[in-house]
Amino acid sequence: MAMIIGEECINCDVCEPECPNGAITQGDEIYVIDPAKCTECVGHYDTQQCVEVCPVDCISRDTKYPESEEQLQAKFEKLTALQS
Repeated sequence: MAMIIGEECINCDVCEPECPNGAITQGDEIYVIDPAKCTECVGHYDTQQCVEVCPVDCISRDTKYPESEEQLQAKFEKLTALQS
């Protein structure tokens, strides 16, 4: 499942550079996460790096994009193959 940034976001800029997939960008009002690029850090880390660094705990799983661990791993493999 992709992650989502809530309205509580204070635009502190700490999550964007932590995303290994480049899924986090500045939106119109707050940062946003591209669900097509978010793997919950599967393939890179054991925990979601954006969640680890967020000082206001405004990042959670986006229930609109349910994905299993296997699907996240497959997405990671596809994304890293495109970067090669």
